[in-house]
Amino acid sequence: MTATLSLAGEIAALKRERRAMILAHHYQDAEIQELADSVGDSLELARRARDFEGEVIAFCGVWFMAETAKILNPGRIVVVPEREAGCSLVDSCSGDAVRAYKQRHPDHVIVAYINTSADVKAESDIICTSRNAVNVVNSIPPDKTVLFLPDVNLGNYVQRQTGRRNMKIWQGACIVHSTFPARRLVKAKSEHPSALVAAHPECPADVLAMADYVGSTSGIIEWAAKAPGDEIVVMTESGVRFSLERLAPGKKFHFVANENCNCSECPFMKMNTLEKLYSSLLNLEPRVELPPDLMRRAALPIERMLAVK
Repeated sequence: MTATLSLAGEIAALKRERRAMILAHHYQDAEIQELADSVGDSLELARRARDFEGEVIAFCGVWFMAETAKILNPGRIVVVPEREAGCSLVDSCSGDAVRAYKQRHPDHVIVAYINTSADVKAESDIICTSRNAVNVVNSIPPDKTVLFLPDVNLGNYVQRQTGRRNMKIWQGACIVHSTFPARRLVKAKSEHPSALVAAHPECPADVLAMADYVGSTSGIIEWAAKAPGDEIVVMTESGVRFSLERLAPGKKFHFVANENCNCSECPFMKMNTLEKLYSSLLNLEPRVELPPDLMRRAALPIERMLAVK
């Protein structure tokens, strides 16, 4: 514990020296969230990155999130604790594949989930997060065909919520949320019969059908803090426990294991550590560097997203 406290103090000192801000996603380990200047979901952290006026952004999440921070604030240094912290959704959809689709369907409107590479964002018309995906798609004229990429479960959920409008949906999936089995949720409900269920829309449709609330990570946290009752089954990454217990200390939260790891953790998110965060602030590496033209093109669809209410 003494070593951890000492390391936390050194990180705080480095942060002041570097005029840095630490951003942390809800899926980070609690010790990182405790040090962060802002903890949030992808939409909240994108806004914080855009408005930051210091010199260094240390982004504790996965690589595409740090890319987004750099795109929105290109004059700042953006570093990450672990360069290999990736995302299965990013891996499922390449810029070349999107460019090929656009050649075949030049009249389609491309809505890209924020869980995509900078290259894919630059080829898209507008970006969305799980928090605002329905509003983003509803902002597009209804006579337009929408390509929603890359998350199939979120895309199917959005299509249902928007009146089953004309959408083509990419077949990517989150390795955590997509492997939450409905049978395990049924078991959890039988073990905790008075518990409500909150689920992330990246989960399969049969899981969402059993949920009392479906929403983004931050949406789940906000809802859970206000929801009646004192038990909630949470169908998302278990890193949200930190914020859930902080905002609703009197409630019990139950997490369901997925099929991949028999846990509810994202292996990429958990690659970041305090030691790596300290090193990234000390050495300003790994650093996000993107070509100026790519950042300019990717910034436009992100700013369109941020303008949607």
